[in-house]
Amino acid sequence: MLTLEKEQTTALDYSVVNISIQETFAAIDRFEWQAVDEILQMREQQVYLQAGYKNFEEYCQRELYAWGGYRRINQLLGAKKVIDAVGELGGHIKNERQARPLLRLVKEPEKLKQAIAIALKDNPDPSVSDFAAAANIVVPQLPRKKQSIQEPMVPKIQEPVVPQKVIVTVSQQSHPRYGESGTIEADAPNRWQQIVTFADGERLLLNNTDLDAPSVPFSRERTYPVEYTEAIAALKEQHQQELEQLSQELRIGLQAEAGAKAEAQVQEQIQSLQNLYKQQKEQNIQLQQRLDEMEGLRKLEIENQQLLSRIQELENAVEQRPSQQWGNTMTQQATKALNKQVKQALEKTIDLRSLAQEPPKENAQECLRLMGMALKNLASAMNNTQALEAAALILGSEPTPTAIAYRAEQLSMLPQAVSDIRQVLAKPGCTWQGFWAVAQEYEVIKQDYWGELTNQETDLITALQNASSQPNTIGIGSIVAHADPYRTLYVEKGEVVEDLGEEVMVAWDCWKEQSKKTDRYFRDELRFWKGENQ
Repeated sequence: MLTLEKEQTTALDYSVVNISIQETFAAIDRFEWQAVDEILQMREQQVYLQAGYKNFEEYCQRELYAWGGYRRINQLLGAKKVIDAVGELGGHIKNERQARPLLRLVKEPEKLKQAIAIALKDNPDPSVSDFAAAANIVVPQLPRKKQSIQEPMVPKIQEPVVPQKVIVTVSQQSHPRYGESGTIEADAPNRWQQIVTFADGERLLLNNTDLDAPSVPFSRERTYPVEYTEAIAALKEQHQQELEQLSQELRIGLQAEAGAKAEAQVQEQIQSLQNLYKQQKEQNIQLQQRLDEMEGLRKLEIENQQLLSRIQELENAVEQRPSQQWGNTMTQQATKALNKQVKQALEKTIDLRSLAQEPPKENAQECLRLMGMALKNLASAMNNTQALEAAALILGSEPTPTAIAYRAEQLSMLPQAVSDIRQVLAKPGCTWQGFWAVAQEYEVIKQDYWGELTNQETDLITALQNASSQPNTIGIGSIVAHADPYRTLYVEKGEVVEDLGEEVMVAWDCWKEQSKKTDRYFRDELRFWKGENQ
């Protein structure tokens, strides 16, 4: 920054001083005090005359308008007067804003110093409000009365807006000439400023808002040339059109987005309902098959009970009448009827000779089961205790008709149990939960179906059981479903394809035909897939 000595009164160059002042005001927030000395040189030595300016006010309005113009320069010069008046206490005033409320006390230095001392007493680093409060304590300020401004009548004949020799007073407290009176002796250069001549002969260009002259009919409203007014109106209209266009585009975009979301939700609900209907249909088929099986078992049980009842009746009849008492009572007709009943009972038995000639093709366990059932039926028909004991030994039960019948019913479920378990183990991604959901139905014949499984199948079951005892963590490759039962994805199966740290990316089977095939979730939003019938 260029600094000028006060002794250089004739060798000053306008361009150098002007550029230095502009560079100083570019950093006005931190270095505004550095420009005050140069401003004083520009005004007192009238350096501005080299550029053709008539007075200091015109120079400020033209060259320093970007930094507040003449009004801001007057504020800085007023702050300079305050600092010079208080001497050493001026170091506590950091900027012009703090000096502004003290300007009205500059003509009374003792009161000014007293105000600064009061501000420092309450706060070592006083603010603008602290200085203002201290100044008001020293010299209370009466509230300013609002002056009513009457709009001038527009005469038919154009006359000067401002009459000559009008006395006005500076009413702006921040102005260095606050409280001083002057006269308006020249026409106003524009509609918002006046040229005022003070008693010491200095002429200043003041804003209308800084003057207190209700009798002077000058306008306080700023106007613009016609071309500026038209340009401003055009810009406003263009801005309004742009706002309307943006609003319309935003409205259309929101409607399209809402429609797409609604359509996606409807499609998702339809897909979910279709899947639920499919699962319900499969469950109904399985239940119907189970009911048919139970109905068949019930009919067999009724027939067995009837046979047992008939056999018991025959045994009771034999016990009540010893063989020597029958005599010739057994006629040919009675013998024929008895042989018919025995023949009907034997028809339900299994020919052991046919088992010897052609054993069952499925397995040896089935062969033993059939042999045991054949011996059991034979023992029931012939009332043969040895046949009953042989049936109990083969079937692995107590030698009683009830125990043998219960054991035979258990073994009748063995083929179906082996088939269901192998079907579960053959599914991809089989888990212990899926296996146990089926195996627990056949827990009573676990030893029987375990012997029918291969070594690979038993090893797989053991591995699934060991894996289920360890805490599982959802990771890449895990088969999952959504954990929220109110979401449609609760009944859908997906696979984790990417680990994102706290989140994972899941590819859903039901989305394979859609454009969006994956989505990201937190791990606690998912659960392990437990099969179709959950």
